[in-house]
Amino acid sequence: MKRLALLLLPAAALLIGAGEPQHYQSSPERRTVQDTRDWGPWAGPFREKLVPSMMQDFGERYLYAPANAALPAPAPKERRVVFLGDSITDMWDLPHYFPGKPYVNRGIGSQVTAQMLVRFQQDVVALKPRVVVILGGVNDVSGFLQIESEDGIVSNIEAMADIAQRHGIRVVLCSILPVTNTPSADYVVKERKPEELRRINARLEALAKAHGYAFANYYPALAGADGLMDPAFTHDGVHPLANGYQRMAPIAEAAIARALASKGH
Repeated sequence: MKRLALLLLPAAALLIGAGEPQHYQSSPERRTVQDTRDWGPWAGPFREKLVPSMMQDFGERYLYAPANAALPAPAPKERRVVFLGDSITDMWDLPHYFPGKPYVNRGIGSQVTAQMLVRFQQDVVALKPRVVVILGGVNDVSGFLQIESEDGIVSNIEAMADIAQRHGIRVVLCSILPVTNTPSADYVVKERKPEELRRINARLEALAKAHGYAFANYYPALAGADGLMDPAFTHDGVHPLANGYQRMAPIAEAAIARALASKGH
């Protein structure tokens, strides 16, 4: 009976008996956060739907799992390139802008860099590309899914590049695109913080230089004289139109060529 009673004791009681602390090492207690920000008629319902799903799969790895399973291994001389990113990558029609190239799109709308890092193994490494093109950070800055510091954004991107390098995948880091206000979205500059975007871009360019990665600098190609995105390239102030992607394509192609020609990465 004594043995049975011991087995029925709660774990906390056993820890006390063993001289262990009665509290978690991660104390203090988890905080309760109330989100009072008005996310608007589209983003509000979208976030309400998205957050419970992310509690089950933070990186949203389920989205590309079927496509990854159906994608054959690269041919012996194939120079496969994976474009990883958020909606700016997701909306990029790669076959149109890079005809005949074995380029694979793994962009997911609204994602932050922490999510890209979580799915990097499945959506990049497992596809065995020669090069990965990493573009992210604009959603982190807006605080859409979580509050992230500049250090955190750069660290997440650096971690992805480290993983790629460890697996023999060459790296292209990309500048975050400029943003602007538009008649239909007059809040973009306030939310997306252009000065912070430019600071992050400078750090990403320095990171690429320090490690021998290629850098695709889209920012000046899409910016106007005021340093914001030229309104001719966007309707919503964040996502490029076809003429914007047209400007981005040769910059990406040149960076991919530099990555393939680099030594030791």
